[in-house]
Amino acid sequence: MTAPQKPGGGFNRPPGSGPRPFQGPGGNRFRGKMPPRKEAEHRINHFIRAQQVRLVGDNVEVGIYSLQDALRQSQEQGFDLVEISPNVDPPVCKIIDYNKFLYDKKKKEKEMKAKSKASEVKEIRFTPNTDEHDFDFKAKHAIEFLKEGNKVKAYVQFKGRSIQFQDRGQLLLLKFAERLAEIGILENMPKMEGRRMLAMFAPKGKKK
Repeated sequence: MTAPQKPGGGFNRPPGSGPRPFQGPGGNRFRGKMPPRKEAEHRINHFIRAQQVRLVGDNVEVGIYSLQDALRQSQEQGFDLVEISPNVDPPVCKIIDYNKFLYDKKKKEKEMKAKSKASEVKEIRFTPNTDEHDFDFKAKHAIEFLKEGNKVKAYVQFKGRSIQFQDRGQLLLLKFAERLAEIGILENMPKMEGRRMLAMFAPKGKKK
């Protein structure tokens, strides 16, 4: 038996079935609610709530203006009025091309992310009995790593009874620090962790 029709050809839903749920993108259902909206990163133009703003930037006379006056100036320049510091009184606004501002910001963040990923920690391993030839070879590798922007973790591995030669390991790592001094900075004095004595080096100019 078919459900009774509404005037105009529609069908009545069965009694007690409740309201039809909203079918959101990707099949998600929101009963009685729309999907949440993402908050804008900045307030711009007529979305700015303050009645007065402090206007800064190029091609403007820095000062406090009414919102209407600041909007008029932005329209005359053909750009957007963007609230860049909302938590001061009055909020600070700037006249800029907002789309270009967001593009440049995302580009810079992407470059910084790629740069941070490219930086690694390279390990250089010694023993208390590392000879001069091996020391020089490893120092050359460490210098290359530092020039590429990587950090270098140098450590002396103690096995068995060699643990009694910790002073020898410390002298070796301090000698290594002298060899790298022109390109790298010793971030901490050599210290023991388990059966290893460690020292960390960073490229010059990148120590935090």
